[in-house]
Amino acid sequence: MKTIVSILLISGLIWSCGPSHTLANSNSESNATEQDTVRIANDNLEYEIIIIDPGFHTWLQTVARPEGYYSQPYLESRNRVWVTEWNSRVLQPYAYNPNLYEMQIDYDPNIDYGYEVNYKLFNYLVYFQLHYKQRLGGFVARI
Repeated sequence: MKTIVSILLISGLIWSCGPSHTLANSNSESNATEQDTVRIANDNLEYEIIIIDPGFHTWLQTVARPEGYYSQPYLESRNRVWVTEWNSRVLQPYAYNPNLYEMQIDYDPNIDYGYEVNYKLFNYLVYFQLHYKQRLGGFVARI
């Protein structure tokens, strides 16, 4: 299975992309972090997204707009712009905090990842911008 995005926030934010990655829980990770893991898989396309960021799961359940609120083309257009800016920042570690932008996101706009993957990626990027006071360009992140 290919992984389009893995997000891990322990000592910073790590995005990991590529063939089949497994996240191993260390003894130092708290139970709260495990509860904040959001995993979305599209087994038909063999892609998945894994987000581990304390507070994101709760934010997704309580603050984010519900699934179906946005259309898939809307989510894809925002994700395309924000992921492009994200990847640009990864390549500029002296200009942007390398603890926030550690690894590129492998998001191909020519692949239909499905609604759920786009929805969760979109909402994570909104959460990230609001929580870390970042602006990924193009569109102001708002709920």
